[in-house]
Amino acid sequence: MPYTEVAGDRVPIRMWADPQQVEGAAMEQLRNVTRVPWVHGLAVMPDVHFGKGATVGSVIAMRDAVSPAAVGVDIGCGMTAVRTDLTASRLPDDLRGLRHALEAAIPVGFHAHDEPVDPARVPGLRSKRWDAFWQGFDDLADAVHPRRERALRQMGTLGGGNHFLEVCLDDEGTVWLVLHSGSRNIGKELADHHIGRAKGLPHNQDLPDQDLAVFLSGTPEMDAYRRDLFWAQDYARRNRDVMMGLACAAVAERIPGTGFVQWISCHHNYVAEESYDGVDVLVTRKGAIRAGRGEWGIIPGSMATGTYIVKGLGNPESFNSASHGAGRRMSRNKARKTFTKADLEEQTKGVECRKDLGVVDEIPGAYKDLESVIEAQTDLVEVAAHLRQVICVKG
Repeated sequence: MPYTEVAGDRVPIRMWADPQQVEGAAMEQLRNVTRVPWVHGLAVMPDVHFGKGATVGSVIAMRDAVSPAAVGVDIGCGMTAVRTDLTASRLPDDLRGLRHALEAAIPVGFHAHDEPVDPARVPGLRSKRWDAFWQGFDDLADAVHPRRERALRQMGTLGGGNHFLEVCLDDEGTVWLVLHSGSRNIGKELADHHIGRAKGLPHNQDLPDQDLAVFLSGTPEMDAYRRDLFWAQDYARRNRDVMMGLACAAVAERIPGTGFVQWISCHHNYVAEESYDGVDVLVTRKGAIRAGRGEWGIIPGSMATGTYIVKGLGNPESFNSASHGAGRRMSRNKARKTFTKADLEEQTKGVECRKDLGVVDEIPGAYKDLESVIEAQTDLVEVAAHLRQVICVKG
């Protein structure tokens, strides 16, 4: 058996990580999941670590219930990668200009577009039916209705933290564009609203952890959450589509004649309706990607350790899931106290990126070893390509 099974309360914990190497707080979060009455199964990915509300790197299958905190506040956060027809020889010798062009096209951090992006003006945009999508905003929880204009202007923006946009090369020297982002502030506000509602429901009062409060199928609260959840997941995917379209346009302007050959996208903070063991369940992946047989996935590392393009092997023991990245090995606060600007410069040598204290919490040394994470899940995914970044844009 390639995973380790740890005893739980109602279900075992299937771990693609060494339980002895997982911090105690994360293990306690996982044990609490197994005590929830509606839990059907729990799988833990090799990038597991303690998270706010629920463990990052956890895949939770529930019957007739879903926990909004187990999804996290960045609903629909995920990855998009595009393989171009460029080779490394066609990139400029000095990559700073291309990095600045990408930063000019896509707002980062707390910034937004001055005016909402017109999808019709984004070349190659994959998302369709924009009018119907925005009409759905009016059906969302009343609490977020004042945020419509902000949501419009944040569509096509990167955000901060561990979100990034990169130019990468695979082992054959082919150029890829890779980005990581989610549903921005509107996803967070929807998540916070529903997490608060769930915690106040009577059936959640005896749970071992109030962060695992659930909505139950067949209730108005569940219906409202599913409506808002799936809209936010769609927002996140469209956000990445717009950004990638803008990034592709920026590259094509700098390097005329660039073609874009393959487009891959996957969520890693989301809920899906799936069936296992003949049981219909709601699967929550927080820091995990779906890895059904033949499905493309993206597993990034940190600012200078590259990204893996993978194909799923469809392992039902993991609920057809795999890790979403390398996973943090230390908190942001600890990273800021541990590493210096000189450390960041050394660890990102050869990558055109920010090298200031504002992103030192994203230093590669704050993350787990990506190679070890990949090696721990050879029964979940097969590697299709390994990418190394030459440009990294951070908020």
